[in-house]
Amino acid sequence: MGNDNKAFLRGRARAGAALFSLVMFSAMAGLAQPVQAEELTRTDFVLGTVCTVRLMEGGSAETLKEVFARLRTIEDRMSANKDGTEIALINAQAGKAPVKVSPDTFFVISKALEYAQRTAGEFDPTVGPLVKLWNIGSGDEKVPSQKQIDAARALIDWRQVVMDSGAQTVFLKKPGMRLDLGAITKGYAADEIAQILSAHKVKAGIVDLGGNILAFGTKKDKSLWRIGIQDPESERGEYLGIVTGTQMTVVTSGVYERYFIENGTRYHHILSTRTGWPADNGLISVSIVAKKSIDADALSTSLFILGVEKGLALLRNFPDTYAIFIDRDRKVYLSPGAGKIFKLISKEYRLSD
Repeated sequence: MGNDNKAFLRGRARAGAALFSLVMFSAMAGLAQPVQAEELTRTDFVLGTVCTVRLMEGGSAETLKEVFARLRTIEDRMSANKDGTEIALINAQAGKAPVKVSPDTFFVISKALEYAQRTAGEFDPTVGPLVKLWNIGSGDEKVPSQKQIDAARALIDWRQVVMDSGAQTVFLKKPGMRLDLGAITKGYAADEIAQILSAHKVKAGIVDLGGNILAFGTKKDKSLWRIGIQDPESERGEYLGIVTGTQMTVVTSGVYERYFIENGTRYHHILSTRTGWPADNGLISVSIVAKKSIDADALSTSLFILGVEKGLALLRNFPDTYAIFIDRDRKVYLSPGAGKIFKLISKEYRLSD
């Protein structure tokens, strides 16, 4: 890359995420291999990642077509990285005028603002200026100056987002503000897929949106779903533990997915709006197990930034939702009740007392 002191790594073979997930589910869920003839699978690159949907019982090729058309629609409305999306238009009109948006986009922004309020701005959908400044995932990122970071942070404030439910418009008060829904959009998309699968009477299926997992319905043999939790210190497809349960979603935020190394220091993509730097509280991974993927998506980022103590305090407001925290000392912290659904299988890690 023209700089021997800098290296860029993204997702450790991120393009293989769907494949690893399918292998993991086949092995861990006790499925016969190869995949049964009546099962249908489709993989495509959308929402900035590899997305795989597997129909294990019920549904058709038309079901998959509808699923991926829905994903494209969500991307075309909510991506901050594509021209002409509703988010791009809102950002372009920051400080100028409100922008009318679809019910989809209005809902997701509203949910993001709800999490901003719950976390006192640690989770903030107006983080866009900071995301753009660091540009992690582009391949040509570099560590910004403190002056640049301070300037970006001055534009971050979820309270400066004006939502008009009657007119269905969104307005950013300050010029230069930028929305970025990257920490919540895939969760919303997974929930939308679940609705489509239900409408098509799919009885069981697996959704993998770049590592955001949704285990849908009930398998034919009535056995529980078994979802592996990625070992943050190993290659993708190596798991430190297993989550077992009925229909659920598992979403993980970790330092291993997107980062770059400059002069021997690793800078990951989960940015703190409070400091302007990658969040640094000793955690390397947070996994959320929940019923709604939009909540799991937002919570995984929120709890990663908040840390164990504050994260557990926030999680008390979400019944039937569990968290698995992993720190750089390979210690695993579980939220109340998580021990019933999570089993540690790696000898390299230990459960916190």
